[in-house]
This record gives sequence, structure tokens and C-alpha cells, in this order.
Amino acid sequence: MAVMSPRKAAAQRDGQSLHDLLVETAQKMIATHGTIGMTVREIARLAGVADGVLYNHFSDKEELVARALLEHVRTTEAELGELPVAGEGTLTGNLRRHLEFGLALHKALVPAFSGLIGQPKVLERFAEISERSGYWRDRLVAYLEAEKALGRLRPESEVDATAAMLVGYCHASVLTTVFPHTAPLDPPPVNSIVCAALHGIAPAEPEQAEPDVSAQG
Repeated sequence: MAVMSPRKAAAQRDGQSLHDLLVETAQKMIATHGTIGMTVREIARLAGVADGVLYNHFSDKEELVARALLEHVRTTEAELGELPVAGEGTLTGNLRRHLEFGLALHKALVPAFSGLIGQPKVLERFAEISERSGYWRDRLVAYLEAEKALGRLRPESEVDATAAMLVGYCHASVLTTVFPHTAPLDPPPVNSIVCAALHGIAPAEPEQAEPDVSAQG
């Protein structure tokens, strides 16, 4: 007796597994509508499959959402481009790029994570499957440590404290977008934060100042 192949979902690309289709569908939902109110029925409907298909590929809804959230993080970071390489460019320009990257990343991801405050199981699953070494904060720390090793930062530079300052600025800057009932926040300009960060880890030799592009045209 011939075995029939499972019917291909309408949204499924050639060579794409149903597992990947469901993750991709959920990731697109997160990117456009966030995580609040995500349901198995809606994910299945958009993927063009029956509701029960999800449980053939994932242990539960929490696993699917966690994997979609991880894919959302990866996609967002890829779209933001490359980060500076230690030893190249100026410290001011490199820190500004890191901070702008972090701000854009937080604006895209914090709303998605905040929608899961009441779903700790999803966050636990995400922590289990995510690669800690890929987080922007860890990449920032690694960059600063590399600059320190190259002698472009003072030997006594508090790299972790500097990273915490920049990450904290990003968190504070998106706070009111997630919790609109909080007091309006008027964060200082990016250039001011970069200068403050460099004050504690100033290079051994003064570097040439970069032009203030924000004041041009």
C-alpha cells in the first residue's frame, strides 16, 4: 500500500519543513504585531495548517513562541548590520555605532519581550535555547576588552561598568514606549552618552575629534 505524502501548506516554500514554516510565521507575527495575544489558532491559520499540526513539531506553544522570538532577535540583528572592529576607526565613532545599534535593537525587541511578562514559561524556553555569546551587550563588552588589550583604552578601564551604562541608556530610552503610563523621558543625546562613557575609559592618547554630523544640514 502506497504511503501518501502529507499535504503541503499553502504558505510553505519548496524544501521548507513545517517546523520552519511555523517558526517563520510566528516570527512574522511578532515583528508586525508583537507577542500579546498570540494564539495557536492564529499561527496555524496564517501558516495554512490545522491547529493540531503545531504539536507534531513542538512540545507546546511556549516552545514555538520561544523559537520564533529567537529568530526575531537574529533577524533584527542581521538587519542592523555589522558592529565595529576593535582597532579600526575612532573610539568615539565606534561607541556611537554600538549605541545606535543597541537603541535600534531595544526598540525592536523590548516590546516583544514585554508582551511575555505574564508568560514566564516562554521566557524560560527562550533562555534555554538562546546563545548567550550572541547578545549585543556581550559583543559590546568583548569589543571594549579588545580595545583595552590593544592599548586604545586605559588599562584600568571599567569595561563592564561602561557597557552597563550604555545598555541602561538603551533600556531607559525605550521605557515609555513599553509602559506609556510612566513619566515622559527626555534622554540625553547619543553624543553626550558616548562622551560620558569615554570619560571613564579615555584612550591613552587623544584621538582626533569627529565632526558633529547631527549639527549639519
